[in-house]
Amino acid sequence: MRALSFVILTTALFWPVAASAQLNVLISGGFSGAYEKLLPEFERTSGIKVTTGSGASQGTGPQTIAAQLARGVPANVVILSREGLSELIAAKRIVAGTDVDLARVPLGVAVRAGTPKPDVRTVEAFKQLLLKAKTVAIPGSTSGIWLTTDLFPRLGIADKINIKVTPRGTGATGMVAAGDADLAVMPVSEIVHARGVTFAGSIAPEIQFVQTFSAAVVAGSRDIEGSKRLIEFLASVRASEAITNSGMEPLVISR
Repeated sequence: MRALSFVILTTALFWPVAASAQLNVLISGGFSGAYEKLLPEFERTSGIKVTTGSGASQGTGPQTIAAQLARGVPANVVILSREGLSELIAAKRIVAGTDVDLARVPLGVAVRAGTPKPDVRTVEAFKQLLLKAKTVAIPGSTSGIWLTTDLFPRLGIADKINIKVTPRGTGATGMVAAGDADLAVMPVSEIVHARGVTFAGSIAPEIQFVQTFSAAVVAGSRDIEGSKRLIEFLASVRASEAITNSGMEPLVISR
């Protein structure tokens, strides 16, 4: 009986430590809408508390996820574009074999709420829309890099449109909502839940850039298993509805 009492007491002493497990996540804007809907369920069912910070998948400046990791911002898990994650893998900042693709999303057009939706269904319609706009806002991360280095030059309009690059997608939608830009071109998932803007539609398939958003465990994480548990949850069937409702296509890998 004394031995049993000791076991029960010991378990009681250590249970709060297990129940107060903590993860730190750094996430970019593309997957944030789905993540914010899913996180409460994960915390409730796992007993793991999560602190979330944000940053751009790629680009320059101190708030990119890579820059934050480089200066020692604590993180167990990162969620960002596959392009940004590939850079982190190359820099050996990710635990090998822990990267998982969660969802993919096309590029779309945001206009100010209450204004008519422009036609963006064809290449020519999209091109003319850009040429007529006084200012076009784009995020400075993965999608914006592709637009400025690939699509706009390919359309022959790189030097004919006024582009405003913002550090984050929220900055681009914020400019449109405030009337400081006529439209923004960015991942659909960053448009559909943004305040003050309306989703006008996805750009034509011939010029589309579909981004994949992925998650991985950060090298040096002190809770590998808890980190993997979060990623498995985000990649599960249970997460698919929230991902779909955020304007993304889930890449379900587990139940």
